[in-house]
Amino acid sequence: MTESTARPEGLSAYVAVTAAYWAFMLTDGALRMLVLLHFHTLGFSPVQLAYLFVLYEIAGVVTNLCAGWIAARFGLASTLYAGLGLQVLALLALAQLDPGWAIGTSVAFVMLVQGASGVAKDLAKMSSKSAVKLLAPSQDGALFRWVAILTGSKNMVKGAGFLVGAVLLATLGFVSAVLGMAAILGIILLAVLIAMPPGLPKGRKGAKFLEVFSKSANINWLSAARVFLFGARDVWFVVGIPIYFYAVLSDGTTEGNRAAFFTIGTFMALWVILYGLVQANAPRILRANDRSGAELIGAARTWGWALAAVPVMLTLAAVTATEPQLWLTVTLVIGLLIFGAIFAVNSSLHSYLILSFTKAERVTMDVGFYYMANAAGRLAGTLLSGLTYQAGGLALMLGTAAGMVALSAVAVGFLKPE
Repeated sequence: MTESTARPEGLSAYVAVTAAYWAFMLTDGALRMLVLLHFHTLGFSPVQLAYLFVLYEIAGVVTNLCAGWIAARFGLASTLYAGLGLQVLALLALAQLDPGWAIGTSVAFVMLVQGASGVAKDLAKMSSKSAVKLLAPSQDGALFRWVAILTGSKNMVKGAGFLVGAVLLATLGFVSAVLGMAAILGIILLAVLIAMPPGLPKGRKGAKFLEVFSKSANINWLSAARVFLFGARDVWFVVGIPIYFYAVLSDGTTEGNRAAFFTIGTFMALWVILYGLVQANAPRILRANDRSGAELIGAARTWGWALAAVPVMLTLAAVTATEPQLWLTVTLVIGLLIFGAIFAVNSSLHSYLILSFTKAERVTMDVGFYYMANAAGRLAGTLLSGLTYQAGGLALMLGTAAGMVALSAVAVGFLKPE
């Protein structure tokens, strides 16, 4: 076997980590749609729906800050197993929700369970993304390809999860759906515990918590860009657009609700799958193998400003429409799909740049810090999604997204080649 055709060292561990991450993200996407649509039909307002996801995102901020140190101290496999196990417990807990509880009690309970799920998600994400830096071959642009495959495929799976969640809610109901997902994820956890191949690094006892704060200007500016990039997505993605589509599609009957669930779930699934597909192919789209690090930083600036143009145009469309209209709905669908494709290239570039800027001995720390910024952006977007939609409808929500993308592009402008 020649060197060019040899199986890359660490590939088995990379495949195992990716498969476990896929399973996790399928349940994560399904759970988000289950919670959003189930509680909307129970009469929750947009702001109350946003509250359901607030602790999920707060937990992500704290978890990513700590998870980099935990992985450096105890090893990447331990954080991956902890993430999968905690998600199983969160799903089992959510099945105990009693429809007879008061709204305030239900909100508090779901917030706590979603908080646990947020911890689980970011433990698994940090483990998977850090593993790529350590396992990918160093030649021929392999790092960009491996991280693009992981993140792109993850988002395609999560997109399928949105559809799975909507279908499960319409067919099996809330409790049966979350119990079924808990059982499947439990089997996946058992499989990786038994059969995880070697390749993931062990922890080092001397790792200090304060090491998570980076002294690299590039990592700090890229983290700031990530805050605004993902805030711009979630300001419309989490609450506003699904609720707008529900208002347009449902006539209030059981059959009407089921049709709306399926249509909303299909759109959200297609959006995330498209996002993942473009993300996985970003190295080819950008011709990354033929470009230097400086050229890829320049590409990040260009694509950042291109993304900002999309919500600006959608905001203008929303301002000119006084009420839900067919042309506005069609414009939103097309515009948000375009946003997803350009967003995917931006996200993939950021994910590559963070791994190229960090050093192997600091990878879990820097990746944890970076994804803490990612979670902070999702938190801001989640809060603003309910608030802006309830206060100013589509126009205010989409205008906020446009402003956040612009701030992300400004932050990328401060990156410098290393």
